[in-house]
Amino acid sequence: MRPNVTVRVPGSTSNLGSGFDCVGLAVPRWLTLSIEPATAGTIERRGTLAGLKTSYEEDLLVRGGTAAARAVGKTVPLLALTVDSEIPVARGLGSSAAAVVAGAVAVSTLLDLSLSDDAIAELASEIEGHPDNVAPMVFGGATLALPHTGAALEIARLRIHDSLALVFAVPDFLVETKRARAALPATVPHPVAAEAAARGAALVHGLANGEPRALAAGLEDVLHVPFRRSLVRGYDEVTGAARTAGAFGATLSGSGPTLVAVAPAVRAQAVGDAMRRAWDKLGVQTETFHVTRPAGRYEIL
Repeated sequence: MRPNVTVRVPGSTSNLGSGFDCVGLAVPRWLTLSIEPATAGTIERRGTLAGLKTSYEEDLLVRGGTAAARAVGKTVPLLALTVDSEIPVARGLGSSAAAVVAGAVAVSTLLDLSLSDDAIAELASEIEGHPDNVAPMVFGGATLALPHTGAALEIARLRIHDSLALVFAVPDFLVETKRARAALPATVPHPVAAEAAARGAALVHGLANGEPRALAAGLEDVLHVPFRRSLVRGYDEVTGAARTAGAFGATLSGSGPTLVAVAPAVRAQAVGDAMRRAWDKLGVQTETFHVTRPAGRYEIL
């Protein structure tokens, strides 16, 4: 056993347009976790996690670490954890997934469990429930996560054309994932599913080639956004402002409330400003930033 371990994990955007529950991209907002064996389990939280009151046993950091040890038939000693995060909580930027991945990677490293990235992705996805959030954190960049019932998770790398930027607008209100999940119907008609498949293909093509029409089609979702947009105050105004400012399209990041636009990199600042102004008119304080290249995978420091 090592005396201590420090890891850092990026945030992520998921459900990217028609990439519902499968397309994700690593975002350079980081969660940093340090762990060491201790006589009592403790967590010191900083940054965006400072106000969290979850018990030691129920914290996703600990649950991720426990799952990693159980995967090879071991138990985790009591740990002292120090975590500092830049990832906004309950905003659609992967804060929960980052905690699970960080805990799993840190414990695997501390106990020398030799878990593969595939194994980390599998167990983290099972806990977090969103492989599209987990995959880019584990493998870096943009990913397509393809789950199979009763079979291993498959991960494919996606290409993002050099001309593109992702523009994020993070409002000062929350949308809880449970509430967003509850808004979804149990089934959709077959024609809607067929349209969703076509739009998903257009999204992947558009991201790889920077093709405007494919991106516009691929960023218009029919599986989850129509049922969740009402949970995000100003959705239509902000996404409309993004398109007017030059974005190919805009949609929910994760289940929201953060909105993400895909735009020409040269228009990224203008698109972010337009999104912020649209929310300003509704009395919503907003942080905006843009990403021209996805973040890399987790790091062991």
